[in-house]
Amino acid sequence: MSYVDRVIAETEAKNPNQPEFLQTVREVLNSLRPIVDFDDTYERAGILERLVEPEKAVMFRVPWVDDEGKVRVNRGYRVQFNSAIGPYKGGLRFHPSVNISIIKFLGFEQTFKNSLTGLPIGGGKGGSDFDPKGKSDGEIMRFCQSFMTELYRYIGPDTDCPAGDIGVGAREIGYLYGQYKRIRGSYEAGALSGKGLSYGGSLGRSEATGFGAVYFTDEFFKSIGKEIKGTTFAISGFGNVSWGVCRKIHELGGKVVTLSGPDGYIYDPDGITGDKIDYLVEMRSSNRDMVKDYADKYNVEYHPGEKPWGRVNADIYMPCATQNEIHKEDAERILAEGHCKILVEVSNMPTTQEAVDLLMENNVTILPSKAVNAGGVAVSALEMSQNAEHLSWSAEEVDKQLQRIMRNIFHNIDDAAEFYGCPGNYISGANLAGFQKVSDAMLAQGVC
Repeated sequence: MSYVDRVIAETEAKNPNQPEFLQTVREVLNSLRPIVDFDDTYERAGILERLVEPEKAVMFRVPWVDDEGKVRVNRGYRVQFNSAIGPYKGGLRFHPSVNISIIKFLGFEQTFKNSLTGLPIGGGKGGSDFDPKGKSDGEIMRFCQSFMTELYRYIGPDTDCPAGDIGVGAREIGYLYGQYKRIRGSYEAGALSGKGLSYGGSLGRSEATGFGAVYFTDEFFKSIGKEIKGTTFAISGFGNVSWGVCRKIHELGGKVVTLSGPDGYIYDPDGITGDKIDYLVEMRSSNRDMVKDYADKYNVEYHPGEKPWGRVNADIYMPCATQNEIHKEDAERILAEGHCKILVEVSNMPTTQEAVDLLMENNVTILPSKAVNAGGVAVSALEMSQNAEHLSWSAEEVDKQLQRIMRNIFHNIDDAAEFYGCPGNYISGANLAGFQKVSDAMLAQGVC
């Protein structure tokens, strides 16, 4: 049995009820064969075994009091996966679907994503099964304060710097940081990123993931002789990431024609532009989580209970919502529709492995999420740099750095795919490029 196969089998045996985590482990490790199958250095040093095992994983009780005075209890998590190249860095997700498998999958992916940015940040992730939807500001504040009362023990500017994710925006980060500062008794701005501008946040952070995804796509387009101007995009979601994608695609002359939510998707053939983009912020802040609101306001098609994949004629599909939203049957529809030959993954692992295999077998190019959506964590790391320097950079300076990072990521994964004999396979290229930096650091630091 090969080294990769042995580690996958051992990981499956140790984590039998963690499907999302095992999905990403299989995908990443299988793509690393061109490196680890031909050099026993990695096996002798136990690199893969150490990569798939978090350095630390904590699960804790989060008790809080609702507006009726009733005590509620949720589960909190922080998984610190790998610190070989820097302090742990990764978001906090508040959503009912959160469990240890999802947090470990996100933390494992974050290790490689953060490596690709070229910045000195390791991989981590955290969150809770708490659902902010429908909660009052007071309830969210009390939950965040209780969550941080345990989390503070494991984080800090040089240890672990969490950021936001699904369900954790500027409001939640503010409450979390306020409690951290209160407990620590010092102003450690670098302990959290995604902060408000009045207390150490960075300009350009809210749009960074969406803008970065478009900058990455633009660089890919240049490599194949295309441009965003005149290109039609179908995307999913309508939150912060989708808002950034819509804004930047519109600025570059492209057109986004779909949005989606848990209730279905809308199709707007005129494109999501101008005040329609601004309305996405209003939709998200309403906490209704319904894309039908857009259809009602702008009188466009609404398709309840469906996703746009393979149902609309678009040049590019860009899933921006959540993990595993494109299944095998969606891939079959995409192929049957026949128009789209490029899938740009913006959300984390939005495509099941069955769907990935089917699309790639039929010559659909997939740009992987760990490369495409790295702009968010990149600007979070830039926020850490500004905090450490006690400076605030201009929006133009942050955006210039973001463009540079995303364009470098594309060329690094393109070069890695070419070097290791899988040209055009950007999934493998991203894993190989991300792994090389992390594994080199692990080897240099000995067994730790």
